[in-house]
Amino acid sequence: MKKLIFAGILAATGLTATANAQIQQGNWMVGSTLATSNFGLNSGAGYDFSVEPRAAYFIKDNVAVGGYVKLGFLKPGKGEATQFNYAVGALGRYFLSPGEKGVDNLLNHGRWFLEGNVGIGGTSVENGISTTGLDFGAGPGYSYFITPNIGVEGLVKYNGVTGFGNEGLTSKISFNIGFSIYLPTSKAKEVANDVRN
Repeated sequence: MKKLIFAGILAATGLTATANAQIQQGNWMVGSTLATSNFGLNSGAGYDFSVEPRAAYFIKDNVAVGGYVKLGFLKPGKGEATQFNYAVGALGRYFLSPGEKGVDNLLNHGRWFLEGNVGIGGTSVENGISTTGLDFGAGPGYSYFITPNIGVEGLVKYNGVTGFGNEGLTSKISFNIGFSIYLPTSKAKEVANDVRN
């Protein structure tokens, strides 16, 4: 019985160590948002379909910077026009350490993070209302590692676009579900070489 308990403790420790290893300096993170629920702030809520690929490099442990591209549409409630969204820009992500600022891991092989982005983007609605300008967002998320290198992620985020057009500011709060693949630099180079060949 003692051996079984000891093995369980070692396994849990190994999972935590694996999650920590993926977010160390020199590693890469690539992924995308797959599904989004939208809670409109200055417009009606609805559902989003968007493709939002992103890539980031860990400049130090727990801190990644990179870029993103967003292309999608929002279908509001009945009788409202479809809204198209697009953006490109820079993003940053900071992973919280276990116990940092009172935030503990809910699961041994997952990590909380904070994400922010800024770039150029816009929204366009079928009836002619549009906004183009600064695309920005920020919010907390959680990455659950289903394998040592793949995390399934949930992210609650405030998103906004402000600038030129018929409407000065469009904003929403969204719940995003997606994934990220975490690769050491050596592994990322192998993948890039395989794609070229």
